[in-house]
Amino acid sequence: MELRSRGRGDEALLERFLAAHADSSMFLRSNLRSAGILYHGGPFEAVYVACFAQGRLVGVAAHCWNGMVLIEAEAQVAALATALVDASGRAVTGIMGPLRQVQETRSALGMSDVACQMDSTEELYALALDELVVPPALRDGRVRCRRPQPAEAPLLAAWRYDYSVAALNSAPGAALRRRCEREVEIVPLDWQFMLVEGDEIVAYAAFNAALPEVVQLGGVWTPPERRGRGYGRAVVAGALLAARDGGAQRAVLFTGKDNIAAERAYAVLGFRRVGDWGLVLFADAA
Repeated sequence: MELRSRGRGDEALLERFLAAHADSSMFLRSNLRSAGILYHGGPFEAVYVACFAQGRLVGVAAHCWNGMVLIEAEAQVAALATALVDASGRAVTGIMGPLRQVQETRSALGMSDVACQMDSTEELYALALDELVVPPALRDGRVRCRRPQPAEAPLLAAWRYDYSVAALNSAPGAALRRRCEREVEIVPLDWQFMLVEGDEIVAYAAFNAALPEVVQLGGVWTPPERRGRGYGRAVVAGALLAARDGGAQRAVLFTGKDNIAAERAYAVLGFRRVGDWGLVLFADAA
């Protein structure tokens, strides 16, 4: 076994490995593509470490600008995770990746007993976009999906705040509001989508990772007073239609294992479960 920090010139090597695990490595691939392999502390940047066994690449891990650890490994998860955090020298705010690997990473880092803001077993879903089932309301034009305008950033930040509190167990308050405002600034507007009925904005969805050929959905939000009307699935479908029009062929997402309503909504659109996902956010990450 050999562990190596990765730098300029290694992008193609990592991409080939991650592409073989495409459904579960979207954060790694998208961040690498958008921010590059060198770490300076900017959004989407990370320190990368790779693991080789008998000369073959078997794992990649990244310690991101926001403290999150991302992992995709066929073997040697514990050694890879330990080497990564040693290389970065920074605090770990959370872990994401295939469920078993997240559990092994947490144990290897000695964080099994660290208090969590969120410790979730999620289900990973995928969809070939030519099989997308478009909801009637979107197909008939009763609702429409569009990208937001820059002037709508305060609404996006407010909804991201509500989502973070409700879905991610984030601690409410001024610090979270500032973080959500910053997140709206750094997420490209063409990754974000609003559902409109008449003149009213009724739901929101975004890609949290995107490549030309595949997108990953995250942060789907319908305000509580507007739920039960199919807006969530319509905004997801609208976002995916835009991705398909742009050349993407596949979409992935993950949702909580006990979120029956979300599972049913995604199944109606054509998504099928392809694996298990782990999401851990430590309490001091709030």
